[in-house]
Amino acid sequence: MENRVYDDVVGSSSAPFVNALAAACGLATNYHALTHPSLPNYLAATSGGTQGVGDDGDPSQHRLSAPSLFGQVRSAASYEESMPANCALTGAGNYAVKHNPEAYYLRDRAACLRRDVPLGTPSSGQLASALDSGTLPRFSFVTPNLCHDMHDCDTTTGDAWLKTWVTRITTSSVYQAGRTALVVTWDEDDGSSSNHVATIVVAPSVQPGTRSAKRFTHYSLLRTTEQLLGVRRYLGNGRTAPSLRSAFGL
Repeated sequence: MENRVYDDVVGSSSAPFVNALAAACGLATNYHALTHPSLPNYLAATSGGTQGVGDDGDPSQHRLSAPSLFGQVRSAASYEESMPANCALTGAGNYAVKHNPEAYYLRDRAACLRRDVPLGTPSSGQLASALDSGTLPRFSFVTPNLCHDMHDCDTTTGDAWLKTWVTRITTSSVYQAGRTALVVTWDEDDGSSSNHVATIVVAPSVQPGTRSAKRFTHYSLLRTTEQLLGVRRYLGNGRTAPSLRSAFGL
């Protein structure tokens, strides 16, 4: 999700689903994005560093040779809402390539062309098919479009989108089997130095109402994901970042 201060989401009447989800699952109350604008946060969460990027330029401007989480796992996919074709390297309509980190990593480009795919809808498309057939990759990165991620539309619109998709995921046989964790986070806040954002941890093992005030960042999300996937060689700043696992019973 995009560009919301923690207090604009948590406790907000504009986000009833997000708050119900936090109450039913886990909430990191001291989670912080790393920088501004969007792109370097997406890169940090998937490679362990901003890779020297300080803007939202497209992949032709940032040809990154760094290793990424996508390359660490053979079974991975990016599901990008409103993307016109697999691994689209420029924005189009409500699709923003700056929110699609897999498109930036050169060493993963061949795989990107296969597994960085349009999201589709909850009833049809790539993610819905994977959920229905039990073939969800071990690691999935889901990005809403510029309206549904709250970037260009209001909080209520994004909250409704999350309700539809999170419910679709948690009622699937894949999730019900007890081996899937879902993390909902925001890339950054409204541009402040604090960069305090909401992050919700959803998994069958999370005790309802769990809250952690430990300071976490997008590097923590990377490390946690690597741990859950059994990756032994952590990327960049993920090596030293605190993990979300013990705080949320993952």
